Formats: sequence, structure tokens, C-alpha cells
Amino acid sequence: MLNKKSVDDINVKGKKVLVRCDFNVPLQEGKITDENRLVAALPTIKKLIADGGKVILCSHLGKPKGEAKPELSLAPVAKRLSELLGQEVTFAADPEVVGPNAKAAVDAMKDGEVVLLENTRYRAEETKNGEAFSKELASLCDVFVNDAFGTAHRAHCSNVGVTQFVDTAVVGYLMQKEIDFLGNAVNNPERPFVAILGGAKVSSKISVINNLLDKVDTLIIGGGMAYTFSKAAGGNIGISLCEDDYLQYALDMQKKAKEKGVKLLLPVDHRIGDAFSNDCNIQIVKSGEIPEGWEGMDIGPETEKLFCDAVKDAKTVVWNGPMGCFEMPNFAHGTAAVAKALAETDATTIIGGGDSAAAVNILGYGDKMTHISTGGGASLEMLEGMVLPGVAVLADKE
Repeated sequence: MLNKKSVDDINVKGKKVLVRCDFNVPLQEGKITDENRLVAALPTIKKLIADGGKVILCSHLGKPKGEAKPELSLAPVAKRLSELLGQEVTFAADPEVVGPNAKAAVDAMKDGEVVLLENTRYRAEETKNGEAFSKELASLCDVFVNDAFGTAHRAHCSNVGVTQFVDTAVVGYLMQKEIDFLGNAVNNPERPFVAILGGAKVSSKISVINNLLDKVDTLIIGGGMAYTFSKAAGGNIGISLCEDDYLQYALDMQKKAKEKGVKLLLPVDHRIGDAFSNDCNIQIVKSGEIPEGWEGMDIGPETEKLFCDAVKDAKTVVWNGPMGCFEMPNFAHGTAAVAKALAETDATTIIGGGDSAAAVNILGYGDKMTHISTGGGASLEMLEGMVLPGVAVLADKE
């Protein structure tokens, strides 16, 4: 069990608190087009303000690769955060991040005030976890709070390096929630525990499948990955996506599931198309019977029923990866059916970030899920059972 100290376990009154947030938001012409990540950061920021801390926020935005690119400045974030918090967020516009503006702004802070630093990736050494920049960040603060789960699987200055030079490093509320659900709920689940894996490639989910087979009662495999399993079993998959290097692996996983007494569910039918397009000709065929020149684009109706029935009595469900090409309406049926089944079950439902999170939100079921992860790569690594560098360096509860 991961049991990290959080913002609830420390006293920040009068102290300078550096908070690593995830403000990596989409911008169009200087306007923020999706502010979910800003809203998600508010509870931790408000808590630190209420407790009388001097709150210094930092984040990366995009990939400036060590250049101070004006279009990737966090200035629009400071403006919008000021509105969301109902108080001014002072923006420290230093291309070197910890420069004269930042130092002056921090020196002048009163309890409960907020400063936002410039994009941490304006510094090339940020992504290399360079010691000098880590020390500069640490020099601004007494306490460090990490609330950026999306980058927790990377060891950078602003989430790992800085912790070596501060006395107190704890998690924020957002990070705590991710650890509780993706870490602890998966490692100590209420049973029956069902995992649903989709997406295109078996290769990107190997470690996840391997780790989950040791923990789940039922493992469901859909999406493009399923065709590798189908071909491995001797089925015809037409021109469907397939990773021939992983055919033996697919067979090994089925064997492992059998040995462990895990129910492994694969599609029994598919919606197939004669071109990779929403407007192609469509037919439904049994698994392993896809004709030449056609490709599997979604699970079929029988499979939808099979998968949805499997989650009905579950107590914990983890879902990562869509069931088909859900960005095309004609091939979104499988993903929509699974999302609906998860919305209707009484189980704890945990959605790994990325495409499945997007699908759930697009379909309007976001508020029906117990937890939707804010990190794509980071959530996958948690499901692989890995300890994330950004979490490992934070203080444990005594």
C-alpha cells in the first residue's frame, strides 16, 4: 500500500509552498480551450491558501524543449486561475523560470497569496532532472507539494529533483486520489475484480496484462489488440491490425490466465469494414471469420453483451483503452456499450487516462465513474505495478 503524507498532514501557515501542478492545457491563439486540469488543481490550491501558505505554483506546458517560446507561456493560465480562485495570481514572467521576477514576487508574498512561475520546460535541464535547476526551484520554498500525476512517471527537476533540496515533500489531493484508486484499489480490490483492456497494440499493454493477470478475476480484451489474439488462435483476421511478433505472447497469456483461474474474455464477433472510414461498407461477422480485404473496427453486438454482462456483478472495474475506432460513429458502439455498462454498475469504476477517459467524457458518462485518471502514461505504469518516480520521492506517513 502506498501511504504518502498529504497536504492534510502538514502545517503551512506563513511558509512558502511550491506546488507542482499539471497546467498542460490546450491553447488556441492564447485562449485555453479545455480547463479541466485547472479546475482539478483548485482543491489543493484553495486548501493551501486557506491554511495561510504562500502558494507558488509551477507547471510545464507543451514541449518548448528548453526555449522560451512565447506561445507556450503560462501567462494565460495565470489570468484564468485568478478568475477561478477569485484572487490575483501574480505571474512571474522569467524565461529562466527562477529569475528576478520570480524572486521578487516570492519575497513580497503575504500569507494566502499566489504566484505562478513560467513554464518549467523553458529550461532544457528540466526534463533531464539537472541539479542546478532543482536547487533553484527549491530555493524559493520551505515545502514542496506534488499534485501533477500526469508527469509522475517522469523524473524531472520540478517533481523529483526539487525534493532532494527541501525538508518536506507531500502529495496534493489530486495525486492522492490517483494513488488511492490506481494504486491501492488495484492492489487490494474489492472482488469480483474485472479489468477491461482495449486500444490498438498488445505491445504497449504487455506489462499491464501480465500484472493484472495476477490480480483480477476476469480480464476482458477488446480493441485492436484482440486481432492478435484471434490470429494466434488460428482465426482469419483479414487486413485487421495485428502484431505478428506477439502471437506467441497472446497464447502464453491465455495459458497463464487458465493456470491462475482467471476468466479471459475475447470478442466473439466483430463489426468490420472494407476501408478505414466511417462511410465504408459494414458487416458483422464471427470472430476468426473476417474475409480478406476487410478489417475489424469494433466489437460486435454479441461481444457487447458478453462484456457488459461480465461487469454487472463486479465490485471493482478498471478500464483502459477503447473497444474499437470510437472516433468514427459507426464503430463507436462497443466503446459506448462498455461505458454505459460501467455507468450502470454499482462497482468502483476506475478509468485509466487517455482515450478511454476521453470516450467516457464525450459520451456523457464522466460523472457516473468513480475515478477518471488525469494521466495517460502514468496511469498505465501504475497498472503495470510500477512505482512512479514522482510518487516514490514523497514522504511516507509515519
